[in-house]
Amino acid sequence: MSERLNTEVLIVGTGISGLLAAIELSNKYSVTILSKSKLHECSTAWAQGGIAAVMNNNDHIKNHVKDTINNGHSICNVESVEKIIKQGKASINLLVQHGVNFNKNGSDFDQTLEGGHSQRRIVYHNDNTGEEIHSSLLRSVKKRSNILIKENLMAIDMIGKKDNYCEGLYAFDKIKKAVITIKANVVIIATGGASKIYQYTTNPNTSTGDGIAMAWRFGCQISNMEFIQFHPTCLYHPTEKSFLISESLRGEGAKLKDPQGNCFMKKYDDRLELAPRDVVARAIDSEMKNNNFNYVNLDISFKDKNFILKRFPNIYRRCLDLGIDISKQAIPVVPAAHYTCGGIETNVSGETDCANLYAIGEVANSGFHGANRLASNSLLECSVMAMECCKKIYEKNFQTRNDRELPLWDDTYVSTPTEDNILISHNWAELRKIMWNYVGILRSDKMLAYANERLNVIHSEINEFYHTHHINMDLLELRNIIDVANVIISSAMERKESRGLHFNKDYPYRDQKFNGPTKLVNTNKDFYMRLVSKA
Repeated sequence: MSERLNTEVLIVGTGISGLLAAIELSNKYSVTILSKSKLHECSTAWAQGGIAAVMNNNDHIKNHVKDTINNGHSICNVESVEKIIKQGKASINLLVQHGVNFNKNGSDFDQTLEGGHSQRRIVYHNDNTGEEIHSSLLRSVKKRSNILIKENLMAIDMIGKKDNYCEGLYAFDKIKKAVITIKANVVIIATGGASKIYQYTTNPNTSTGDGIAMAWRFGCQISNMEFIQFHPTCLYHPTEKSFLISESLRGEGAKLKDPQGNCFMKKYDDRLELAPRDVVARAIDSEMKNNNFNYVNLDISFKDKNFILKRFPNIYRRCLDLGIDISKQAIPVVPAAHYTCGGIETNVSGETDCANLYAIGEVANSGFHGANRLASNSLLECSVMAMECCKKIYEKNFQTRNDRELPLWDDTYVSTPTEDNILISHNWAELRKIMWNYVGILRSDKMLAYANERLNVIHSEINEFYHTHHINMDLLELRNIIDVANVIISSAMERKESRGLHFNKDYPYRDQKFNGPTKLVNTNKDFYMRLVSKA
């Protein structure tokens, strides 16, 4: 039997954006938070580096703005950039109020340097900033009596009409294996990015682009999805496939070397290891492919061991557990998919082109990152967007209210169980390999055309399977990543140039004709396939 749930505010996602928004909105409204897995399984909790913010007189807002726009290859929304960066200090202070314990040097925040920044402006907690932020915010959330937390509930699709407004969504209960119809006055999508779409990623398994896929099917505008950031330094190890080696190591002087011990970044950029991520990732990729290397090395062993232990305690322990003493040895690293710079088109307040539907954090494209995200600007954007979103919701106070009874989910006509997951597992693996090999760091028209052709076949198979089988989490995630993969490829095929994270060998230079975002809208919105015919 289908269930119903009513709430004033529904937040999908439990990263920094979702938790901050829940805390702030719970001062006035009843709030429900959905987590498709356990609460800690989100990209925020995995973040190592820190938050970029102008915190002292040695730096200036205009410097941070300039660095962000330069790294975004001139297609950032300048208004968004300025608005977010101006609130950097306020964001740090807000997080401190919620118990986040950033590293300090006396009474001042200790700040480090990362690639693309002209100043030391990264506020951090050791080498596990995200974990510190997430655990602190989660404690605050759990103290609020009018916040309902629902774990193991995965959003499926929004309910409503794109030309009207969002009324709620359907969510799959992994434990009960049932679908819940959730009615809400406001829906906030804070589901993070889509890096799991690639074979190698630094993100948790939950990063399957769920929010972007739902918004795409609902008819929202999606933008800049060709810009997928590959972090230059993911640990290369047979058993650890997703462990990030923080950019902060390079900020503290770590050197990139080939397996023979030769530094190579001077061949690619005068900024060496502190060049932006797109430059460093392409440099490593080039060294590996041109020389048939399986990996390159990141070396910080020349630093004092006590400094390494104090500054990077978690990275040191994890590597040591795997037989790598980073105080004595170089760390084998490879690039891996890390961050989705595009997403659901929004402003800084998270407003989409659909009433009552907001998107904040990595799932959104506020125009802040452009063609390449500046290191540690992600958590900054997440926190500012959450606060601006809350201000906007308070201001509007549910101008468009949801008064009708929503249709229940209907799968009575589906008879086939999903125990036989061969098609799901096969297509999942093939899709991720195709995206890695053909829509990765380096692309071409031929590579994109092949990927597009093959993924269209996979999409048809998945769509048919979805319509004829009872759903489970694997099927829902596969449905989402194929939709997002198609959007990434379509966006990449539209941009006939190379800019930032999108490098097409057939168009190796920037073209002024493409000095703006790539925007796509899904015109085929026929996804209501399991609803009672009339509410």
